[in-house]
Amino acid sequence: MEYSWGHNRRYNSYSEYIKKIFGERVQKLSINAGFTCPNRDGKIATGGCIFCNNDAFNPSYCTTSKSITTQILEGIEFHKIRYRRASKYLAYFQAYSNTYDTFENLKLKYSEALSFPEVCGLIIGTRPDCVSDETLDYLSFLSKKHYIMIEYGVESCYNKTLEFVNRGHTFEQTVDTIERTHNLNIKIGTHLIFGLPFENQEMMLNEADIISKLPIDNIKVHQLQIFKNTYLEVLYNQPPEIFNLFSLDAYIDFIIRFTERLNPRIVIERFNSEVPPRFLASGNWGLLRLYEVMSLIEKEMEIRNSWQGRLFR
Repeated sequence: MEYSWGHNRRYNSYSEYIKKIFGERVQKLSINAGFTCPNRDGKIATGGCIFCNNDAFNPSYCTTSKSITTQILEGIEFHKIRYRRASKYLAYFQAYSNTYDTFENLKLKYSEALSFPEVCGLIIGTRPDCVSDETLDYLSFLSKKHYIMIEYGVESCYNKTLEFVNRGHTFEQTVDTIERTHNLNIKIGTHLIFGLPFENQEMMLNEADIISKLPIDNIKVHQLQIFKNTYLEVLYNQPPEIFNLFSLDAYIDFIIRFTERLNPRIVIERFNSEVPPRFLASGNWGLLRLYEVMSLIEKEMEIRNSWQGRLFR
């Protein structure tokens, strides 16, 4: 069976999406450009999101002691060894909120990354409440010659959850910013976490319907993991009634049901997350790697004859 996105995988996969755009494999290069967040520096809150530990997903070459140029050079060398097929790269401004600075500083940092001939575009991770019209206009201008995607941390579609995790913005702000971005023809990625405190499975499944109505291009989803040295770890070590962390089997079942309700035009970049065990205060499904969990999900989709958008309305 061939699905509407033109390949035989049972979901609209990121790897196929990239091949369609560039005609070859393109590797992301993570960059830590020294940004912070407005819920860290006191502008709207302090302490950051209660689940956040950026060290858990930053590659070893990403550190603010190195320039963007140095991080890109080291990242290219790192990936040449690990992924020999990649010859093009997307500079991924990943750590913290990468639009949270003066417009002039943002232009300098983005331009530095794009100065490399191997870098064919930018992915800019940020929050929906700190993207100015001026920055959006500039990124729209860049998108005429480069691949540009803004990746918004949505995390949850529920304001009570966003308030509890100290996110510092509302879902209404998320929707407004996504629509502003879409109106300027900038590609949009989004990020959701499943298993946040007080959210049940019905609420999380309903997020597929909510997200499907938005003009987004890509989505990343993953299970909640409890990182060490976070306030979420403090809560986790108290009576855990507010937590309902997924077992592996329960997550596979849930993610398939979520995917069935998701708009089939949305590209799925990731079903789950993987971090080094030393950062985790919770279990990690027996040290299964990212691709192993994805393979289990795909196999179960075949068994169920399931596919992305099967129940989409």
